[in-house]
Amino acid sequence: QVQVVESGGGLVQPGGSLRLSCAASGSIFSIYGMGWYRQAPGKQRELVAAITSSGSTDYGDSVKGRFTMSRDNAKNTAYLQMNSLKPEDTAVYYCNADVSARKMHTTERNVYWGQGTQVTVSS
Repeated sequence: QVQVVESGGGLVQPGGSLRLSCAASGSIFSIYGMGWYRQAPGKQRELVAAITSSGSTDYGDSVKGRFTMSRDNAKNTAYLQMNSLKPEDTAVYYCNADVSARKMHTTERNVYWGQGTQVTVSS
């Protein structure tokens, strides 16, 4: 089994910063891409940032220049540094990981999601 757990959410004032973490654990053989998504009340889930196993990143238009995604492959962990936060960044932030997991004498590839962490930007 593979688990993905997000942490680091909370309440922050506009203009402030937060750093989210996403840790994958379990029977992991390798992790390919990892991604951060968010979903605000009444809205569809949207891509915030994604990172490949080699460290190439991609960002949603609304967060470019403010958010930075990174990963530590040795720790199976990804991070999302969020700066210059705005009230419209308020959402539940979800992490996913594209994982090749050990299954008996083989591996099986799936995308695993965390439960999400709440980020609220408000004065």
